[in-house]
Amino acid sequence: MLDTTSLNRGSLLVLNSGSSSVKFTAFRVGAGAGQVAPLFSGQLAGIGTDARLSARSADGDVIADESWAKRDSGSVPALLPGLLAWIEGHLPADLPLLGAGHRVVHGGRNLHRPAVITDEVLEELERIIPLAPLHEPQNVAAIEVLKESRPDLPQVACFDTAFHHTQPPVCSTYAIPRHLSEAGVHRYGFHGLSYEYIARYLGENLPDLAQGRVVVAHLGNGSSLCGLKNGVSIDTSMGFSVLEGVPMGTRCGSLDPGVIIYLMRKYDMDADELERLLYHQSGLLGVSGVSNDMRVLEESDDPHCKLAVDLFCLRVAKEVASLACSIGGLDGLVFTAGIGENGKGIRARICEHLDWLGIRLDPERNAARADLVSAEGSLPVRVISTNEEFMIALHTVDLLTAGVAD
Repeated sequence: MLDTTSLNRGSLLVLNSGSSSVKFTAFRVGAGAGQVAPLFSGQLAGIGTDARLSARSADGDVIADESWAKRDSGSVPALLPGLLAWIEGHLPADLPLLGAGHRVVHGGRNLHRPAVITDEVLEELERIIPLAPLHEPQNVAAIEVLKESRPDLPQVACFDTAFHHTQPPVCSTYAIPRHLSEAGVHRYGFHGLSYEYIARYLGENLPDLAQGRVVVAHLGNGSSLCGLKNGVSIDTSMGFSVLEGVPMGTRCGSLDPGVIIYLMRKYDMDADELERLLYHQSGLLGVSGVSNDMRVLEESDDPHCKLAVDLFCLRVAKEVASLACSIGGLDGLVFTAGIGENGKGIRARICEHLDWLGIRLDPERNAARADLVSAEGSLPVRVISTNEEFMIALHTVDLLTAGVAD
């Protein structure tokens, strides 16, 4: 573990490993807990087809844009040691790597706060892979590769489900037989690191709003919403998996379970076929038949693209209203993530559906992407950039300097 004298002379690595890409950020550790600053960030993308490394400094300067196709064996774990070597080679000489923090999609029922990776934690992560079979194996593989190649490097896992552990049973329970709920079939929620960052930001910068009832809309290729009360997660749109809730880039969002039964009987679809359909062929892509990119859909004259956009905006607005019910009212709305932060037209369309709740945007503020985009007299509507990597870095520093896993 780290000692306090290491805090002025070290760096941390944050990794987010997927099935065909690895995103990374290197942080300088400051002079005390809670003080981290980015050095550079990037990603190794296209693994399995045409791997390419790109990276930028904290100031936005390009420090890498190179093909890794010759090294690409189609496996993320196979490329991780080389990526780690590249990262360490670009760290300042006086800032050795002190530890690594990982974004891990699922913590299951037992891992509901960040944890230092031990053999026991790793065993638990491997045990709960069936809860997130498309994401968890990639997260675990990255941890195992670093454990093998750098056995002395401390590692911390930060879970996207952890922030939602505060939700009451009435919001986390499905109406299914109790023995299934007790076996772990319930609503976990995701994007927790993003919501945790927004809650922290509100607490530090807008304390009055932070103590109230806020719905946060994390809208990107993967989208969800969360109802916060006094900075605590009460309810969220995603549930057992990342499929539930609003339509996303290629995911269906909430769907009548009867549709699944129908597809199995009518088209003889098995689990793998259903998984491909619901995770990769649905959502904005499925409805439009054109793209999962909201920018492409907004610019298109195709009526199916218009339907995809309209459907997304209405479903997000309905989710805002639903979450307002769960948290007992609404004192503010926050947009974040790629579409939430950059999609001025999408924000406007969503808020048009919410006029009855007292939500109205100021067109000029919204077009300028101001921090406060609502009109005078409206409930406050804010646009706040999320920073999940920052939260992972903070948790990593806190745990490794404490020397214990809470």
